[in-house]
Amino acid sequence: MRAAVIGGTGYGAIELVRLIKKHPFLEVGSVVSNSQAGFSFNDIYPHLSNVVVQPLETFNTERLSEENDIVFFATPSGVSSKLVPKILEKEKKCVDLSGDFRLKKSEEYESWYKHSPVDEKYLNQATYGLSEINTIEIKNASFIANPGCYPTAATLGLIPILKSNLAVIDSIIIDAKSGVSGAGRGLSLTSHYAEINENLKAYKLGAHQHIPEIEQVLSDESGTPITITFTTHLVPMTRGIMCTMYVNLKEKISTKKVFDLYKQFYQESYFIRVRPEGNIPSTKEVLGSNFCDIGLHVDERTNRLTIISVIDNLVKGAAGQAIQNVNIMNGWDERTGLTDIPMYP
Repeated sequence: MRAAVIGGTGYGAIELVRLIKKHPFLEVGSVVSNSQAGFSFNDIYPHLSNVVVQPLETFNTERLSEENDIVFFATPSGVSSKLVPKILEKEKKCVDLSGDFRLKKSEEYESWYKHSPVDEKYLNQATYGLSEINTIEIKNASFIANPGCYPTAATLGLIPILKSNLAVIDSIIIDAKSGVSGAGRGLSLTSHYAEINENLKAYKLGAHQHIPEIEQVLSDESGTPITITFTTHLVPMTRGIMCTMYVNLKEKISTKKVFDLYKQFYQESYFIRVRPEGNIPSTKEVLGSNFCDIGLHVDERTNRLTIISVIDNLVKGAAGQAIQNVNIMNGWDERTGLTDIPMYP
């Protein structure tokens, strides 16, 4: 299948190209960047010399639909909402990596993302692509709203305990930390070297656009409306997300029993690695991979569960999960093209 990538010069797009290039059933088709059209990929990313030689194109619905079988949208929020419907009307499979189609309530999207929402018709077509949780729905989908990076790490870590009915649902606190690549390639004071180097910043307190997405997923999976406390931090590293999550428990239970619960829940999920008691994951241990590693600890003094969930924000948090969803959509083994060992150190 020929795969088009829209938003071709961003970090998410370049990661998509890397993964598509080594996928046995996909090939890089059109690469669209309106701002850099006419240049070759090599001009923007010299590390692609002799590897990817496609010229960057402008967005053309007819050409894209004629020359490609599937289209990935790695665009900023507010952009794909205008472009995706044009490709859907051509009956092409689409995977959107922005946040434009994730929220079921259009008024929530407008409130949190500050953009006009997409037509309800297209929202209803979108299947939320949390691969391990919505596998059945993804198998039958033609349009995927790929989850955000923070929501992927947070919800994969929280869903098993919520579905066990052992969690006090109004006690959830998520302390999240991300590498600078999560802010994108665009220049800003936030990601300026002198601002972020040897520094640790909390940002968007109570206002991060991923809050309603996390609450939507957790509410759907638990069957109960859930509100969270969610604080994000920027750390001076390139890749990686760590979510440290705190949940009060309804009854006394050991770390071993929680571990057994998680192992059972994710027993069919190749990309979820639940660590045994006393083994806590770090971001370096999933770098460059599609794995989500989860560590667990029950504090017997407070009867509070701490969950540590780590991912590479550009792979499992974006391009890797997008490829995983395409594998599921097409009936391929979900691991196809994604079995890289994490890069370490």
